[in-house]
Amino acid sequence: MDISKIKALTFDTGGTILDWHTGFRDSLAALGGKYGVEADWAALANDMRKKSLGRMLNLGKDGPPSYNFDGAHAAALDEVLSANGLDAATPEERRAIWWDKVHSLQCWPDFPAVLPKLREKYIVASFTILSFRIVIDTARRNGISWDSVISCEAFGKYKILPEAYQTAAKLLQLEPSEICMVACHNFDLDAAKASGFNTAFVRRPDEWGPAGPPDPTAHPHDIIVDSFPEMARALGVDA
Repeated sequence: MDISKIKALTFDTGGTILDWHTGFRDSLAALGGKYGVEADWAALANDMRKKSLGRMLNLGKDGPPSYNFDGAHAAALDEVLSANGLDAATPEERRAIWWDKVHSLQCWPDFPAVLPKLREKYIVASFTILSFRIVIDTARRNGISWDSVISCEAFGKYKILPEAYQTAAKLLQLEPSEICMVACHNFDLDAAKASGFNTAFVRRPDEWGPAGPPDPTAHPHDIIVDSFPEMARALGVDA
């Protein structure tokens, strides 16, 4: 990858930027405590993530979507609660997880200080399957300033469909070769590379907690690093 030709960085946001696992785990555990239910809350958090993510990838392939990631979170939560003795949870208690908690997730600590430095050299955009409101609310919560938010919600073609990446490049008025996709997920980076993007893999070993291994890094990405400061330096930014 010739970094002199890179004009924009597009960031996966759920997982790469936001620590969903801790948020899901703690909120589910708190709900279980209210109802006297004991469970492996870390495993349930991962189950909720898998169920919601499964509803989103390739959404729009067969027609206009009827829901966004908030709807996927709500449906996944209902399934997890039903399967684990928490059917009695009220609509308000459920919303406190799939909306309130999700919209206030914490960033990984190595990201917020690096983002302004990256913005001095590159366009930085959240390019995500998350809803606009999740990205907006978590950005405000964590003091993040994106140059742009490109949610697949806007055009109804979700990653990992090629149309998602093509549309993101079109909206930025750049060629895919002028963009570097940044993520901790091989499925996202592989699809981006197939659409002509450069790719940067940032390891997130704790994304799934101790019960879930991170993505392997054997895929041929242009940059493979352990942290955002390291990624910034690889892109010629002093972090």
